[in-house]
Amino acid sequence: MEYALITGASSGIGLELARIMAANKHHLILVARRTDALQQLKQQLEAEHGVQVEVIVADLSAPGQARALHAQCRERGYTVSHLVNNAGYGDYGIVQAAKLDTYGNLLQLNIIALTELSALFAEDMKQRRAGRIMNVASLAGFMPGPNFAVYAASKAYVMHFTEALNYELRGSGVSATVLCPGITETGFVSRAGMASATLAQGPIMDARSVAQCGYDGMMAGRLNVVPGWKNKISAFACMTTPSREMLLRIAGFVFKDSAK
Repeated sequence: MEYALITGASSGIGLELARIMAANKHHLILVARRTDALQQLKQQLEAEHGVQVEVIVADLSAPGQARALHAQCRERGYTVSHLVNNAGYGDYGIVQAAKLDTYGNLLQLNIIALTELSALFAEDMKQRRAGRIMNVASLAGFMPGPNFAVYAASKAYVMHFTEALNYELRGSGVSATVLCPGITETGFVSRAGMASATLAQGPIMDARSVAQCGYDGMMAGRLNVVPGWKNKISAFACMTTPSREMLLRIAGFVFKDSAK
């Protein structure tokens, strides 16, 4: 039996992706830290869609947990045909605040765990000559992020890494897609402590719409998916800004603290 594995599946975009994929008859492996939320989602999806849902509770921000997750899937005999690396978070504030433990935890989750899972499952998929990988980056990855420096840089890594992985996988039957949403209605803003950021003001996309764009793009084997026409314009503007200095000035406005 083939499964789609989704990290960060208990809330936000990951939760909506689980619902969409179950509705499309994918059997699922749901990974997150919250046992109760995962078990409740498992029961709901199995009852509504008749798919098999497995739950693995793991904190992927802890070193070694991504490799342990891959090993656990092998030990249980799960064939992962679709991998969605959605788990991740941000932290708003100046670098000089030196929240080093937070930065280390964030980078372990956003970069190291994602890289390890992508590498391990991509090799499995290549051997079967079939598979889909989707890594969730961010519109923030298109620019430097004053007040959001570590997160934005981590998502630039995710975007560039996934695009390169896609190139390396050409002709193998496996594709890699990077989803780059803007601010989305999830718990992200409150966890990142960025409610006062200019970026977080005004209307934002809902998680369901973002997840649907990501799923459609992954299934079509698309390289880079930016949901929403406003976000597409922003991404294009970042790529065509004539100088890095100008882009940095724009980013400084976008990410500034509107309360100051």
